[in-house]
Amino acid sequence: MAVAPHLRTAVLDDEDALGRLDRDTWSTLHAVMPRPRPPYEPFFGERFGPRDHLVAERDGRIVGYIRLGFPTPLACNAHVRQILGLAVAEEARGAGVGRALLRAVVAEARRQGARRVTLRVLGHNVPARALYASEGFAVEGVLPGEFLLDGVYVDDVLMGRSL
Repeated sequence: MAVAPHLRTAVLDDEDALGRLDRDTWSTLHAVMPRPRPPYEPFFGERFGPRDHLVAERDGRIVGYIRLGFPTPLACNAHVRQILGLAVAEEARGAGVGRALLRAVVAEARRQGARRVTLRVLGHNVPARALYASEGFAVEGVLPGEFLLDGVYVDDVLMGRSL
């Protein structure tokens, strides 16, 4: 049985490792932005800093992260949190890292007083959709053919769950 990863809030010193993980896991299975090319943008920026990320570690090495934020800046929407990124290193997939991060971020959203958590996932990302569904997220909407990726139109699936 796989050993549970150590989860913690990111710190500034994680920036390089998180940037590398983000680039190493890039795929049109989940990314709508073009593949990153040098010079690379900083992982942390004005919109999202370390406090907005939970990281998973194995043997002292970051093997995953999840980003939690607000879907809009509107006060009337402040009771909702949105998962705005999830990545797991190839060698850590299938070992419960993504599930552990997802459960931890739902707990964090609850701790922050949120009443709902939402996310967007590409329609062809079957493994991610299955994970989210198994953790109580339901499809709440579909934007058909929202993205053109590698010559194929892909749905944008909106999922959410109450806390």
